[in-house]
Amino acid sequence: MTHSPDIPPAMRRMDAALDGIALLCRVVTGVALVVLTVIFGWLVFGRYVLNATPTWVEQVALLLVMLIAFLGAAVGVHENTHLSVSVLRTTVPARVRTVLLVISDLLMAGFGGLMLWFGAQLTLFKWGSLIPLIQWPEGLRSLPLTIGGGLILLFSAGHLIRLYLGVDERTDSIE
Repeated sequence: MTHSPDIPPAMRRMDAALDGIALLCRVVTGVALVVLTVIFGWLVFGRYVLNATPTWVEQVALLLVMLIAFLGAAVGVHENTHLSVSVLRTTVPARVRTVLLVISDLLMAGFGGLMLWFGAQLTLFKWGSLIPLIQWPEGLRSLPLTIGGGLILLFSAGHLIRLYLGVDERTDSIE
């Protein structure tokens, strides 16, 4: 993200921290995608060559898909690449656009907060039971929901702070 020179130092530090978190999420999702590809290759090899299907692959794959989806969604919020309808925002005056951005960011923060809250409750509730075939805590299934929700809340709050300080540099793309 490029920054204009009039951004306060504290805001630059916050941006650097959020950018670092987003980078970590991208690395984790990239590694998860590679692992997902490798274990599905093992599944196919085991099933058709060895005639012995590794049963654990499907359960691990479900966990990896959850991780990829929720961390990827959070990064999309941070980088303003999430699914949104921006045609209205690009056609209205700047003040109305700002109001629409605030509403959008508040809704995203609220949604992230709900994901965090209810995901944490579900994770804690399910932690005591085990996922069949791999014997890992069942709460791992909803942990990515919890983490993703917290990150969506955090990234949305970052956008709201930038809007409040008047240093929001997001642009809408209708490509």
